[in-house]
Amino acid sequence: MIEGNVFATSQRTHQCGALRASHAGSPVTLGGWVHRSRNLGGLVFIDLRDRAGLVQVSFNPDWASAAAIAGAAAVGVESVVLVEGVVELRPGDMRNTDLATGDIEVRATSIRVVGPAVTPAIPVARGKNDKLPAEDLRLRHRYLDLRRPELQASLILRHRLLQVTRSYLSERGFLELETPILTKPTPEGARDYLVPSRVHPGEFYALPQSPQIYKQLFMCAGFDRYFQIARCFRDEDLRQDRQPEFTQIDIEASFIGRDDIMALSEGMIAAIWREAGHDVTPPFERMSYADCMERYGCDRPDLRYGLEIHDFTAAFAPLDFVVTKSAIEAGGRVRGIRIAGGAAWSRKQVDELEALAKSAGAGGLLRAKKTDGKIDGPVAKFLTPAAEEALALNDGDLALIVAASDRISNPALDRIRQECARRLGIVDEHARRFLWVTDFPMFDKDPVTGALAAVHHPFTAANADDMAAYPDAPERWRALAYDCVLNGLELGGGSIRTSDPRVQSQMFTLLGIGDVAEQERRFGFLLEGLRAGAPPHGGIAFGFDRISMLLSNGASLRDVIAFPKTTAARALFENAPSSVPPEDLRDLHLRSTAEGA
Repeated sequence: MIEGNVFATSQRTHQCGALRASHAGSPVTLGGWVHRSRNLGGLVFIDLRDRAGLVQVSFNPDWASAAAIAGAAAVGVESVVLVEGVVELRPGDMRNTDLATGDIEVRATSIRVVGPAVTPAIPVARGKNDKLPAEDLRLRHRYLDLRRPELQASLILRHRLLQVTRSYLSERGFLELETPILTKPTPEGARDYLVPSRVHPGEFYALPQSPQIYKQLFMCAGFDRYFQIARCFRDEDLRQDRQPEFTQIDIEASFIGRDDIMALSEGMIAAIWREAGHDVTPPFERMSYADCMERYGCDRPDLRYGLEIHDFTAAFAPLDFVVTKSAIEAGGRVRGIRIAGGAAWSRKQVDELEALAKSAGAGGLLRAKKTDGKIDGPVAKFLTPAAEEALALNDGDLALIVAASDRISNPALDRIRQECARRLGIVDEHARRFLWVTDFPMFDKDPVTGALAAVHHPFTAANADDMAAYPDAPERWRALAYDCVLNGLELGGGSIRTSDPRVQSQMFTLLGIGDVAEQERRFGFLLEGLRAGAPPHGGIAFGFDRISMLLSNGASLRDVIAFPKTTAARALFENAPSSVPPEDLRDLHLRSTAEGA
């Protein structure tokens, strides 16, 4: 362990924000940015800032020369200065309890500007009630935005979380191994970023969507425990919680099963959350994909509140109500949510919920509310006593119902559930409900074409019992896959992999890659590794940016990524992507077809 002040150099003795009352009487040399300055007519105060925080520096004729005071008065905000002086305790009535350094000040004897600054395009110092500049403006001047204490604290926390992750996995025998950034295009659910080769005309590398195939090859090579803080790239439409380049904690291990990966991951999550000051107690709850969809309408449910979905199909089947009757005859179901107290909501408020359901694909929203012992609503006159009993409404309750196939009703009811919880104020913002979702479908079957698509990725192993029971119905197979969810957000996902090359080839065939030559062309390097002898193996990957965002209370991923892209996938500071001169394209054997090129 390194002892002493590791920040001492030939140009400074301490960090500004690290000084405390225990340093009183010590001579110091500080380097930092001028956060604020106040000229009180011959008496100058500067708040000097570095990544450790602020300290007040005073220039007074009692200890500073006229030249030093004049220099302090003239220096501009955000200029970089070196200051020499002595740490002294502030008088009791002048201490600043809002600052960690508020018990002391530095009485400066000299100041030297080493990095003069122009007037900043956006302010770094802000008052308590000052609003931040527009995000696009902050991203355009990111080097200034990164000086804000909030962003610096988030990135420092991110660093600490990375070190905890590395220590946790290293202590358990995992090796941090690197995989290529320039790799082979392979389908993994999103578009690849392609990189043209100058020395191989007409050929392209791809930036990795994940290190998936390489980490499986590590298992084939005998490196039985691998991890990587991996940079990944996906050319897809962006949202608040997505970036075209991102970081994930990537893990793979041999001779393990699903429970082994889950236990390892729970311990790692607990260690990461503990570093951020939170207690997490494994084991986490578990729920099958089928139960999640049935009870909550999505595969990453927020368990901090109830509002579960109920199936009213049996009770509605005998009713002569055209909406539900036609839905049931078409193979759909009648499902809905009971909302205690919802009967008091206005027609306009319920119409807003119906608009949400429609935006998720539903044709409409059936309503039934109970007041003074009577059920009202468009469906009320069709209800039999048995149907009323099935709805199980208490006085003041509202039922919101969707009659459709599960493919339509699940996302609609999920949206309604979330919005109702928000309106009712029943979401405990301090609760942490971790959940493992298991037994995902292996494939998703297109209802029109019948084509199969991998729900996770084509290298996931299927449940062997399902393969034996339904050999001709792969859409009924469950995958040995698992997702880790927290409060309705997916933190990570993984699976046990297909380690038998014959079974892997069968999976490619089911996914429409049936030609052996095509399989070899696209995945030959994986199949070759599996044929050489592969142990049973599996792994998981966690979205590290999302974890950092949650633990730093960030509003978006951009708050925990030093130089992020906008939702239009643009880097505003460096102005990327940008056009390339025709001569550079010629070197890459390319020609732009963009308009005006």
